[in-house]
Amino acid sequence: MLNITHNTLNKKVDLSQYNAVQKVSHKKHYKYFNRFLKVFAISAVIALFLPWTQNISGNGYLTTLKPDQRPQTIQSPIPGKIEKWYVKEGDFVSKGDTILFVSEIKNEYFDPNLVARTGQQIKAKSMSVTSYEGKVKALENQAAALVNERSLKLQQAKNKLLQSKLKVQSDSINFEAAKTNITIAERQYNRVVQLEKEGLKALTDVEEKRLKLQETQAKLISQENKLLASKNEIINAQVEINRIRAEYTDKISKSQSDRFTAQSNQFDAEAQVTKLENQYTNYEMRNDLYYIKAPQSGYINKALRSGVGETFKEGDKLVSIMPSVYDLAVETYVKPLDLPLVHIGEKIRIQFDGWPAIIFSGWPNVSYGTYGGKVVAIETFISDNGKYRILIAPDPDDHEWPKIQIGSGANTMALLEDVPIWFELWRKLNGFPPNYYQPNGKKEKSEKK
Repeated sequence: MLNITHNTLNKKVDLSQYNAVQKVSHKKHYKYFNRFLKVFAISAVIALFLPWTQNISGNGYLTTLKPDQRPQTIQSPIPGKIEKWYVKEGDFVSKGDTILFVSEIKNEYFDPNLVARTGQQIKAKSMSVTSYEGKVKALENQAAALVNERSLKLQQAKNKLLQSKLKVQSDSINFEAAKTNITIAERQYNRVVQLEKEGLKALTDVEEKRLKLQETQAKLISQENKLLASKNEIINAQVEINRIRAEYTDKISKSQSDRFTAQSNQFDAEAQVTKLENQYTNYEMRNDLYYIKAPQSGYINKALRSGVGETFKEGDKLVSIMPSVYDLAVETYVKPLDLPLVHIGEKIRIQFDGWPAIIFSGWPNVSYGTYGGKVVAIETFISDNGKYRILIAPDPDDHEWPKIQIGSGANTMALLEDVPIWFELWRKLNGFPPNYYQPNGKKEKSEKK
């Protein structure tokens, strides 16, 4: 009841005789409670000055240290149809073992003898190349023979030209001699005519000299004709030389043109042979791609394409495989605010999901069930979840990691500086980041600078 009246009932009625009042009315518990509060307050104040290790926490999962050791899917570089499976899920396969056999679905590769027939085409085209090579050599020999023949013909024509020039010189001399003879004959004839008028010579002598003069004139005309004929022979010889040059130039040019045409056909045939050889190699390699083989030793996780007769496109995932040999690592994510505090080589404590652990984040020395790691890689670009990815490898100076399957979850703690608990509480209440932390090696370098 509320004590709102001036009538004091507790002075009129004695309540101490009741057991309930006797149990709650004594004041000893106040003394113990006050002692407890004092001890708790002193302990709390002392605890505020205890050391606390700042840390950065992150969540991630177990992965492998090297990219080629992580689970992968096997794709087919060509489209096809599943014909036969040689393994089942959970089987161990060695590198190069056949996983499944596929068949062709493109009509241009249906021919089972495609490789052999392509080889026959290569042989036929190679023989064509050999034929063109022989034709080119024959035309080269023909051109060389024409060049030699032209040289001989020109030499023959030049000799004839020289003969004609010498004949012109001879006829010129004979013509000059005929001119001299006719001069002498005219002089003798005039002298005999003069003597005959004087009566010293007979008329027969005059007639003989006239006849001789006429004969000399006839010889002069004949020698002049011969000289002109010799000059014409020189002109004819020069014309013959030009004709021979023009004729053999045309023949040689035609032979060279035929040789170039044969060479062009030869090069075209060689290009076709090279193209066919390329197709032949592609067909052989495509036949090898019908057998999907294991790229490395590992375990078959899951068949992504099942059954027989199912078709797929090039690049489609067919089966997933987990390598049998791998180095464990943890892939974790930290906030962008904490990224400057993480460095390569920094030590990390890891707690694996499903593995018993007792963790005191501020006192790592008293934690149990955590394992050591070292930062080996820090991603320089933010991930899709808004955090930065960090790769952690096992610490060789710490305990060996337990045998855990790839993909298991993991919680990580990056240990920073030791600060009093009151400072950590003050930082948390104000939302401040942890103290900017540098490893010992970097601190020494900065001090030296």
